[in-house]
Amino acid sequence: MPRKHFGTDGVRGTVGESPMTPEFVLRLGYAAGKVLAKNAAHPAVLIGKDTRISGYMIEAALEAGFSAAGVDVHMSGPLPTPAVAYLTRALRLSAGVVISASHNPYPDNGIKFFSGDGFKLPDRIEAEIEAEMERPMGCNEAGKLGRVWRVDDAGGRYIEFCKSTFPGELDLKGLKIVVDCAHGAAYHVAPHVFHELGAEVAAIGVKPDGFNINDGFGATAPEALKKEVAERKADLGIAVDGDGDRVLMVDESGRVFDGDELLYAIVRHRAGKEPVKGVAGTLMTNLAFEKALGRLGIPFARAKVGDRYVLELMREKGWQLGGENSGHLICLDQHTTGDGTVSALQVLKAIRESGRKLAQLTDDLVMYPQVLVNVAVPRGFDWQKSRSIASAQAAAETALDGRGRVLLRPSGTEPVLRVMVEGEPREAIESAASAIAEAVRAAAR
Repeated sequence: MPRKHFGTDGVRGTVGESPMTPEFVLRLGYAAGKVLAKNAAHPAVLIGKDTRISGYMIEAALEAGFSAAGVDVHMSGPLPTPAVAYLTRALRLSAGVVISASHNPYPDNGIKFFSGDGFKLPDRIEAEIEAEMERPMGCNEAGKLGRVWRVDDAGGRYIEFCKSTFPGELDLKGLKIVVDCAHGAAYHVAPHVFHELGAEVAAIGVKPDGFNINDGFGATAPEALKKEVAERKADLGIAVDGDGDRVLMVDESGRVFDGDELLYAIVRHRAGKEPVKGVAGTLMTNLAFEKALGRLGIPFARAKVGDRYVLELMREKGWQLGGENSGHLICLDQHTTGDGTVSALQVLKAIRESGRKLAQLTDDLVMYPQVLVNVAVPRGFDWQKSRSIASAQAAAETALDGRGRVLLRPSGTEPVLRVMVEGEPREAIESAASAIAEAVRAAAR
């Protein structure tokens, strides 16, 4: 069934507009609390957030809603999304809640949930919460309200968890690393992880002010990292996004490595030591990645775009590795969700154990050029019913003549249709993407 409020990654929007208003968030907290209360004698949740100014308001509204429903609340303050997933499991709580809009700019915010086992909340539970929101909101009697606590040293506990995913016999001594935290939730934890493992660390994007999250820093804006790596003559640069669940890396030459390339470095190194059952990607995963895995004899399958769908595919097939080219990498033998810091450590493990540089670990992966155009469309726009769009897509596929592929998909978080064309030569795919995008704009008017 289509969901009214939940998208591919929880609820998200511009603060002050539906659904990101205090009233909605209060009702969401209450509804989620009522659903959790059905399945636990003493339900309790952990609430973490990124560094957006709106996090204070949303945190307070959620806290009130949960308390009114009789759910105890543990507050961590700013903390990466994967840290909330880890601590929810470690503290044996009913659920974890993250207040974040991930890589979006500061005016946006969102709310996403983890179940008690540290995985994204199942669709059926989200559906139950939406159904509960249709009922009038109430409030428990005073003796049955939830209590609220602050979690001591949540960041320190997460730092130790991240370090535990790196082999004890290895260290990062001798490496100079620049860590870019996007002025986001990882600002006070990620640099410490790499430093405590022995690296010389220079941290940037670690001065959040409530308004500068993802602004010119982080995994979605690598230029600052490239500049800092060059100026400091560093060995590597590591950038996470605003909520710390995605990663990209930069080597000493200034080359940027995206999620597909980093995942390949991990997979290729592991495949040289032990069998890799298979790897999950998405519809956006570069075709070169799929072909490279084929040369290694490793099965590959594509999920819909979104780390929750990658994870579902991995669990269905019993695979340990998967990810997106955006930098959401999932190593299920290390964590239950995508984690930028843990993923970076898996790449560093491959570098340390192999004695090779990142470029050498990916030297047989020659990426196909990709062109991605985001076309603004009205909400609910059904592009699949447009003959002109279908015609433009068919013409592009004919022009590529088997040398590439075309993908159209609506965003799960904003009113845009993403047009992706991949293949060779670049001139051909740029022309194809432009033609399709223009057809979409005309049809959406």
